[in-house]
Amino acid sequence: MDQQELMRSVRFRREREANWKQLENLVNEAERGGLQQMSFSEGRDLVSLYRQATTSLAIAREISLDKSLLNYLEGLTARAYLCVYAHQQPLGGMARRFFTQSAPQAMRRSWLYVLIGFLCMGLGTLVGFLLYFENSAWYYVFVPDGFSALRNPEATTQGLRSVIYDENPEASGLGAFATHLFSHNTRIAIFVFGLGVFLCIPAVILTFYNGLLLGAFVALHVERGLGADILGWLSIHGVTELSAIYIACGGGIQLGSAVLFPGNRRRIDALRLAGNDAVKLALIAALMLLVAAFLEGFARQLVQDLNARLIIGWGIGLLWLVWFLFAGKRSDDATEKEKAATERLS
Repeated sequence: MDQQELMRSVRFRREREANWKQLENLVNEAERGGLQQMSFSEGRDLVSLYRQATTSLAIAREISLDKSLLNYLEGLTARAYLCVYAHQQPLGGMARRFFTQSAPQAMRRSWLYVLIGFLCMGLGTLVGFLLYFENSAWYYVFVPDGFSALRNPEATTQGLRSVIYDENPEASGLGAFATHLFSHNTRIAIFVFGLGVFLCIPAVILTFYNGLLLGAFVALHVERGLGADILGWLSIHGVTELSAIYIACGGGIQLGSAVLFPGNRRRIDALRLAGNDAVKLALIAALMLLVAAFLEGFARQLVQDLNARLIIGWGIGLLWLVWFLFAGKRSDDATEKEKAATERLS
């Protein structure tokens, strides 16, 4: 770089450096707290200074200024671009919005798909229950070896009862059984969501099969007069865990229905639109499985009273229901009012 070019570079930088520094400060503030935390004037200045910086960068490239200045301007404009055009929201704000608005709203919008998932499991449970009483050999057809090795029609009533109330944890193998049960249900939840896009059929079949397993399992204990006892054992973690399965199934069916019935949209567009809510259902199911794991790992062993198990299990289930039905209702109402106002104006 000769003397004339050096002087031109210095003059160019001196004339604009104050604006670049101001832009850099605004970018730092936006990256720390997001645009939502900035005032209107700061946001306006950020946009204006970003445009000026892009112009400066174009001029700098044209007149071949020093490389360090080019690198600085390229980095600054790239950061400013993300602040101006990329959707920025702090992680805490995203989590808060998920729990207070987007997740329960997605559940309410997807109620029909979730209901279908519930009916798939409920029908499977009923069929498994009835088939067991027709012939107990069906138990070995529906229930995997990891389950039937510990609880099967050949076990004694006292043995089944001791497992429910964990009278001898080492002998009963209840911990291993519960871990196997949880891992099985987790795999089912993942599969019914992921495979639902294939025309809904795999999601429906897997959820129905899980119901068959549950029905046969419950029927075994009902036959021995342990119906209330197994209901309490299942309730403490099963209300949450099994609900997660049919919610995941609902998400999978929602994806599959977008492929089957795209309406006036292209299938890829319908799938993308359905995926917005379906993915939220999958995240809800994952959250519920985590809670179920905690309940299964601690509350199930610590709480041995039947009534306490029922209260804890169904009480937590009620809390889930309240969250799904009422969280974010104000946002729903505000959206409906905006739609109504728009329709009146049009």
